[in-house]
Amino acid sequence: MTIFQAIIIAIVEGITEFLPVSSTGHMIITTSVMGISSDEFTKMFTIAIQFGAILSVLALYWRKFLRSFDFYVKLFIAFIPSAIIGFLLNDYIDALLENVIVVAVMLLVGGIFLLFVDKMFPHANEPGDQEDQISYKKSLGIGFFQVIAMIPGVSRSAATIIGGLTQKLNRQTAAEFSFFLAVPTMFAATAYKLYKGIDLIQKEHINLLLIGNVVAFIVALIAIKSFISFLTKHGFKLFGYYRIVLGLAILILYFMGVELSTL
Repeated sequence: MTIFQAIIIAIVEGITEFLPVSSTGHMIITTSVMGISSDEFTKMFTIAIQFGAILSVLALYWRKFLRSFDFYVKLFIAFIPSAIIGFLLNDYIDALLENVIVVAVMLLVGGIFLLFVDKMFPHANEPGDQEDQISYKKSLGIGFFQVIAMIPGVSRSAATIIGGLTQKLNRQTAAEFSFFLAVPTMFAATAYKLYKGIDLIQKEHINLLLIGNVVAFIVALIAIKSFISFLTKHGFKLFGYYRIVLGLAILILYFMGVELSTL
């Protein structure tokens, strides 16, 4: 992997990690086009730079992370379902990650669903911060929706935001809670994968990891702020169309014989 490739991958990660478009699908296309999708360090790199994306959430919302202990209790409750299911079904989930068709189909299905989300949840248009309305029960409900995102191509962001909408939250609050929940979820997943594959990281890879995390951090900062503004004004429909196009693109490339290796 070159520095240029590391920067491109980090930009894609920073943009897509918190949008309801599936970062997995984007990584498939990006690394495959570069011809490095089967490289073991590439797979490690795409996971490791999630740390930069995590830091962007902490940088933007650090005041909320210092607000109260109750805030952490809610995050922990929401985190529990995916932690348990992820631990029990880790091998099965990894097997799904090898199936490009699953990713593409989930992108399509999720995209079609997003076309109708705004009509399904009319209360989502309500303005203001509704964080005080997030109870322990609602946190758990959102946590169960995050479990759905273990299917590659679903999008963790999409699943948890929609989970928030089912709990009567508006778009802004649902999206922000999704960002907050990403911190323990992504940190746990990243730490686990790094622990399992730490031997893959060589001295010459350190600069690539540093650059990748810095770029992912900066890009994710911009993406999060832009996404909140766009989502509150325009809803999910555009993201739905985008997912449909991306899913079709992956299927077309796959059936054309292009080697597509997932992460």
